[in-house]
Amino acid sequence: MNRSRRYQQAVALVERDKKHPPQEAIGLMKQMATAKFPETAEVAYNLGVNPSQHMVRGTCALPHGTGKEVRVLVFAKGEKIREAEEAGADYVGGEDLAERIQKEGWLEFDRVVATPDMMPVVGRLGKILGPRGLMPSPKTDTVTQDVGRLVQELKAGMIEFRTDRTGIVHAPFGKVTFEAEQLEENLVALTKAVLERRPEGFKGRFLKTVSISSTLGPGIVIDDAALVAATQGA
Repeated sequence: MNRSRRYQQAVALVERDKKHPPQEAIGLMKQMATAKFPETAEVAYNLGVNPSQHMVRGTCALPHGTGKEVRVLVFAKGEKIREAEEAGADYVGGEDLAERIQKEGWLEFDRVVATPDMMPVVGRLGKILGPRGLMPSPKTDTVTQDVGRLVQELKAGMIEFRTDRTGIVHAPFGKVTFEAEQLEENLVALTKAVLERRPEGFKGRFLKTVSISSTLGPGIVIDDAALVAATQGA
């Protein structure tokens, strides 16, 4: 694959086999993010789980948000409609929204929340929302009666994470334009959330490697021991 000159220059700044302390890694990432748009800070956790046996998934409220405006759709009825709207939901409804998604292919939202009594309606959208990671689930607290609280958390920067088919969790933890301290606090909070999802009874090394990068930048390996130690004080 041909890489741009900018990318090659960035790679030259990274020592391939070196594990960088979190602060140093974040500093390098910010230094190498030279795109003309605010690049996203991304992290990849390579876990020691067998994806066919253990699905590691959960949510994390990043202390400083993601730097991205999150459009929240809520499936609700009755008083829960008002609760969701007052909390700042962008779209609230029921059958009308489901039909719009099914018939028009409308997907102008980033997160989906549903009250339990709306799941028969939402269930029909599984083939559309599921592959896009948008399907509400009790496992990620996106099927709930407490829609007001959840909408506020999502708008403030709560993210969802899950292992892919290779056992890796990919997730954003802010924008490279954030202060380094903010990015570090977000990364520590996210790492702590991932570690807390270690499957019960799992034996072996759970967190194998951690690397971060900007949207267009190369991966930077983090000293996972130092990162884990930081979560213990968070």
